Amino acid sequence: MSFTDKAKSRAQEMAGMAKERIGNATDNERLRAEGANEQSAARARQAGQNVKEAGRKVGGSFDK
Repeated sequence: MSFTDKAKSRAQEMAGMAKERIGNATDNERLRAEGANEQSAARARQAGQNVKEAGRKVGGSFDK
């Protein structure tokens, strides 16, 4: 995962956190749910990239 991809995922996660907190503060269920959804999407993308990187490392160790 490149630095820019990591930064975008982290920014999306932070935006989701902000939306969720604003939704909690204003008792807005829709905004709270959008924030939680954005956080989940960003974390899933990060996890997928981590798995992909781990697979490359493992695959590279068999080439030796």
